Amino acid sequence: MNKIILVLLVTISLHGQEKIAVFGGGCFWCIEAAFQPLKGVLSAESGYMGADVSSANYEDVSKGTSGHFEVVQIKYDSTVISYEELLRVFWKNIDPTDSGGQFADRGAQYKTVIFYYDESQRRIAQASKERLDTSKIFSEDIVTQIKPASEFYPAEEYHQDYFKKNSLHYQMYKRGSGREAYIKKQSKKLK
Repeated sequence: MNKIILVLLVTISLHGQEKIAVFGGGCFWCIEAAFQPLKGVLSAESGYMGADVSSANYEDVSKGTSGHFEVVQIKYDSTVISYEELLRVFWKNIDPTDSGGQFADRGAQYKTVIFYYDESQRRIAQASKERLDTSKIFSEDIVTQIKPASEFYPAEEYHQDYFKKNSLHYQMYKRGSGREAYIKKQSKKLK
């Protein structure tokens, strides 16, 4: 009996306040790579969200026929990293003014989106977007959508940790798509 209680206490203390955030910012490889190394992030998993269809796969999503967004589901310890901090990382890794997708990836499935799980996340995300919009860092309006979370469908295994498993291809893609240069340029403005 005491061993079971001890294991439960250790598990709770190791994971603190585990919460979930979901962001879509174009290619999920790039968004996963931005979040996974952060202290307090327990996992970052590529997947699909946002449509009423009861399943999702890369072939249908990448063609734009399913209605899903490419997203990353982030499980994080809110005692170590806040939702606000996650949003700051998100804004630094996307072009929030692009209404047609992100960088080389075009189509609704690659548009930027924040999915919220509760009213607190919605308010925080909305306030963050409004601050960014009124800051006039960008000459165009912020078009990132804020939507209620729906069913999350994990992407196929070969997409998970792609930036690690296929680092050369990932780096070539990130550079070739224009994302890398954009992030470097914008990082000076978004502190």
